[in-house]
Amino acid sequence: MRYEGNIYRPPSEARSYLLQCTVGCSHNRCTFCGMYKDKKFRVRGLDEIKADIRMARLYYGDLEKVFLCDGDALALDTNDLLEILQDLYSAFPSLRHVGVYASPNSIIDKSIDELKSLRDAGLNIAYLGVETGDPELLKEIRKGVTYEEMVEAGKRIRQAGILLSVTVLLGLAGRTPKAVDHAINTAKILNEINPDYIGALTLMIVPRTEMYKKVQKGEFELPGPFEILDEMRIMIENLDVQGTEFRSNHASNYLPIKGRFPGDKAKILQMIEQIIASNDKKYLRPDYMRAL
Repeated sequence: MRYEGNIYRPPSEARSYLLQCTVGCSHNRCTFCGMYKDKKFRVRGLDEIKADIRMARLYYGDLEKVFLCDGDALALDTNDLLEILQDLYSAFPSLRHVGVYASPNSIIDKSIDELKSLRDAGLNIAYLGVETGDPELLKEIRKGVTYEEMVEAGKRIRQAGILLSVTVLLGLAGRTPKAVDHAINTAKILNEINPDYIGALTLMIVPRTEMYKKVQKGEFELPGPFEILDEMRIMIENLDVQGTEFRSNHASNYLPIKGRFPGDKAKILQMIEQIIASNDKKYLRPDYMRAL
């Protein structure tokens, strides 16, 4: 298969065929993110994408899952996306799942009818990086949208009937009192969106990012493992989502957790509180095993 630069995908897309529809990220200004820095965003030609689908058909024979790369394939023109979906489902009779990274701006730029047409054509799930629900922190990390716009983006995906998986980033406020606001406001924005899946990641400092420069200058300090756990505890304590799968099993996290809300909320909180009270690192993933 043909790929330009490093390719990224959500952990749940590990067994998917990765079809590069765009190169890079349409926003690519988040201060914490080191992805796609080697690429200038562009949309690949439709003929080139279709040729890749034909090559995948010859190589794999049949497929059940496809993920559309790079960082914001939803930025493609809706008609082009519909053609890509049609070609995918024609090429692979067993195809049952197509996922995509989606920036909040790309979601907002599409009408509900456009999003519904993509759902009807077989787009099953969109992955949205929410990161935080704190309005000041959203601005500080240069996410490119306001709290209200992020909520609108999430709600549009849900309204269109496309499954929504969002990520939030523990530790994003650093070792400051703002960490509590970050946790509470992140729970608040998740409650408003009520996504199908929530994935909690823990901030890791990536060289050459704006966040890395702040660390080097002493302007940002990473919270410790138990501070991160307490931040997650506060967020979960304030979560009031319905029918949502919560996971913190990403390799960046100190404590892998999986549960469905609201049913598993009390059990998860009890476990976190017991581990914090123990102050024993044996329950946590060691730093040398953590990764992005």
